[in-house]
Amino acid sequence: MTFSILAHDRKTGTFAAAAATGSLCVGGWVLRGDIEAGLAASQGTAPSTFWRDGAIRAMRDGVSAGDAVFAVTGQDAGRGHRQLITLDLAGRAGGFTGGKSVPFAAHRCTTGLAVAGNMLSSEAVLEALQSRFREGEDEDMADRLLASLRAAEAAGGDSRGLLSAAMLVLRPDAPPLDLRIDRSETPLDDLGALLQAARTPPYADWLREVPVLTDKARAPG
Repeated sequence: MTFSILAHDRKTGTFAAAAATGSLCVGGWVLRGDIEAGLAASQGTAPSTFWRDGAIRAMRDGVSAGDAVFAVTGQDAGRGHRQLITLDLAGRAGGFTGGKSVPFAAHRCTTGLAVAGNMLSSEAVLEALQSRFREGEDEDMADRLLASLRAAEAAGGDSRGLLSAAMLVLRPDAPPLDLRIDRSETPLDDLGALLQAARTPPYADWLREVPVLTDKARAPG
């Protein structure tokens, strides 16, 4: 049904996430981030927005990514139908894949990187998602995310095809880049076009005037 990726660049303090699915509105359902907490992606056949939001709150309070996963999944009787991956401020990753997830379903967690998917054509989708991201170390983070989604799609992607896609990039010195294609026959192409529009004036100029973590008082002039 969905594949997602969470990443952390310790050198720059950047958090980055992306997801794609064969259903509607993957960005609104799956991805959440807080530059002062970390990232979470909650998905599955019956995804819990409470897992996603609860994990972010826990990490903001200093709970590790793995402990945050345990805290929100452990008491949920419906957890077999859900998935969750998390990344905290230290780059630690956590993950859970319910036993009733539609195959192929799994998650992979390493320092600074977590990927997950369900209803995938095969395990090769997660391998492609993870490998392409690692290969793009010198690329812009948003371009790197989009290339990773494309690699996952080329490896088989969602077994139903794709209908929506999203990315989220959080940097201490920049406003959030939160892009969503909620319904499209070509969501990755449209996500790329939206990314290019976000880099183009006047929108790109305006982004240089709004507050960021390193300058919460930033304003025009």
